[in-house]
Amino acid sequence: MSAEYIVFLALMGVLGLIAVVGTIVFGWVHNTRTKIKHGYPLESMWGKPLHPQITNEASERVKLLTQENAQLRAELGAVQDRLINVERIVTDSGYRLGHEIERLRETPKASDKGKVQ
Repeated sequence: MSAEYIVFLALMGVLGLIAVVGTIVFGWVHNTRTKIKHGYPLESMWGKPLHPQITNEASERVKLLTQENAQLRAELGAVQDRLINVERIVTDSGYRLGHEIERLRETPKASDKGKVQ
């Protein structure tokens, strides 16, 4: 056997090992992600399920966040209503007509251009 062939076999062995380890890690990550996505409990090193501990502090925090969420949703609804009204006013033809009249009042007339004040 030539030296090149031995190096080739060693390289293939290392690449094979990397492929096997990569496949195992990918499978573990995918399995954990699937469990989290579907609400299954995670497992410890010995296969026992890990359930999150619900403390009094955590439940109080959830309650406060729920109240804040409701308040922010109500505020967002009010802002959306105001935005609808502003859009209605801006797209109203009378509003545009008023702006055109004001623009015409502000521009100097052709007959006023030659006059000296």
